[in-house]
Amino acid sequence: MEKVSFIIKNASILTIDEEFCQYCPGAVAIENDIIRAVGFESDILASFTSDEIIDAKEKILMPGLINAHTHVPMTLLRGLADDLRLDVWLLGYMMPVEREYVTPEFVRLGTKLACAEMIRSGITCFADMYYFEDDVAEATAEVGLRAICAESILKFPTPDAQSYDESISYSINFIEKWKHHPLIIPAIAPHAPYTCTPEIIEKSKEIAKKYDIPLHIHLAETQTEVENITAEHGMPVIPYMDTLNLFEAKVIAAHCVHIDPGEIRMVKNKNVGVAHNPSSNMKLASGISPVKQMMDIGINVGIGTDGPASNNDLDMFEEIRLTTFLAKGSSGDPTALPAKTTVAMATRIGAKALHIEQITGSITPGKRADLILIDISKVHNSPWFRHLPDSLYSQVVYAAKANDVTDLMVNGKWLMKNNQLLTVDETQLMIQGQEYAKKIDSFLFQRESSILSKLVAIGGTMEEESLEVQIKVVIEDPDAIINTLLSSNLSVQRKRHYHEYDTYFFFDDPDQGRLRYREDHFISDENKVVNVRSRLTLIGENREKHFPQEVMLSRSRFFAPATQSMRFYKEYFRPTNTVEIEKYRKRFLVSYKETEFFINIDTFVVPKLGSYLEIKSRTWSRSDAEYKSKFVMELIEILGLQNKSFISKDYIELI
Repeated sequence: MEKVSFIIKNASILTIDEEFCQYCPGAVAIENDIIRAVGFESDILASFTSDEIIDAKEKILMPGLINAHTHVPMTLLRGLADDLRLDVWLLGYMMPVEREYVTPEFVRLGTKLACAEMIRSGITCFADMYYFEDDVAEATAEVGLRAICAESILKFPTPDAQSYDESISYSINFIEKWKHHPLIIPAIAPHAPYTCTPEIIEKSKEIAKKYDIPLHIHLAETQTEVENITAEHGMPVIPYMDTLNLFEAKVIAAHCVHIDPGEIRMVKNKNVGVAHNPSSNMKLASGISPVKQMMDIGINVGIGTDGPASNNDLDMFEEIRLTTFLAKGSSGDPTALPAKTTVAMATRIGAKALHIEQITGSITPGKRADLILIDISKVHNSPWFRHLPDSLYSQVVYAAKANDVTDLMVNGKWLMKNNQLLTVDETQLMIQGQEYAKKIDSFLFQRESSILSKLVAIGGTMEEESLEVQIKVVIEDPDAIINTLLSSNLSVQRKRHYHEYDTYFFFDDPDQGRLRYREDHFISDENKVVNVRSRLTLIGENREKHFPQEVMLSRSRFFAPATQSMRFYKEYFRPTNTVEIEKYRKRFLVSYKETEFFINIDTFVVPKLGSYLEIKSRTWSRSDAEYKSKFVMELIEILGLQNKSFISKDYIELI
């Protein structure tokens, strides 16, 4: 009789192997970290002996659940900003807070909190994507869970790298450090097509191939992402990634919500593993992934929670249930994705999706001992029936809860026994997590009270106090003014023709200023649009002064590129009301007495305010403004408008 490290007996075993073998009562023999044998209890006890024989008390014994996609340190951002669209949530709240607070210490604490929660949810393995992934790996290994840890790479600065080159260097060092660890599989994670350049995608793929590691990426998560990629590259997300040879790597594609039948076939042909995240997709209104269609043609689709900031939990039982419910509800077919299939997606098929099926995912001799026990004696599981062969799978999916998991083993080591965590102090972690929450609350309270702070938070703001000397005059014949300008002795340095669309955001507190979203369409001499530029301007606190000549020193201005949609900015800044202006502008940069001035000829389309001449010049002091205001009046004379009535208001104030 062979002696082994453990024998677990008197269990209702779901092996989730290729044949979906069940043993009741069953037993498993475990030698160190490896499953030695599985079968009926009588057979195992006849062949193996051990100093430690554990009575499962008729609980369900099955492979540990595999969380196919998450961002575990974001437990510390759980509930930070809910009920928002993905872009507003990610770019307006998550990334600004991450830039401020994410450090190795933050990541270690968030990871350990997540590990405690995942152990209680029956998760033995997870695929992570975040920053400071070396610290994610350290914390995970210390707790004892199995993980694919993928270092995130983006085209802009991140908490752990100021440049793309720095991210690549970090990733290589991280991969080489963890390549042969028994619990941690290092990976690389170009974040998404819309946050990475083609160079980042291609370099990440090369690294993944060189080190034979997975490549973790978000693909086709939202309709907007697909539309933007299609508009920019002339094809949807999956074919575009194929042109960059992404699928030469062992790809784990998170989401794949908006893919068509042709893309589904390409995903299959390229052996891409897909991570389905039903709760996150529903909460962020990203859509419903065509999981049944993918499963029907043999794609390996695992199930993930996504990060706890967009879910907001790490409960895999909830995700399994939602996976089957969504497939049934969206197809109108109650037989779509039966319970047995979704349990396999959360275990063996999930392991295949992560390209680690040789290690874990089923109770199969030779695989690692990653196991859980589920107590089905509680009231919400009662009564139970056994006349159908798949009844245990139905019980796991439709009745069992995460807190029914009583015991969990990874790599032959118990991490939870009788509902007690053995490798992590969750109470102390929760206290430390709340301290972070207080700091972040304080930061957000301060930021949300200032439009300027919110503008700075989303990046790219030029925090310069740019004052302008300006004056306006109503004109009847714009062409006549232009002819006078061009025939004068003024030195024209540059001229431009724009079609401008302005949207002004107003707020309850006038001291916040007003925010302008401007879309400039550059028009060529042939009257064609040759370029489009968008930017935000915060016109700050009112600091107007009218000089004797009625020239106005206008308000301070702060500028930022507008890289998101109008809808994004409305939802992010939440103005009390908005006003839209459309106009044509012919702009001339002139030099007069060694001073630069902009002369704008503006004709309004919406509202129909007529035409105006505007002269302005940047200034940074009131004495300089007074000096330049005299030149403004001289320019007015040169253009023959000295007898006109002058206007010292911004256009928005004329409406």
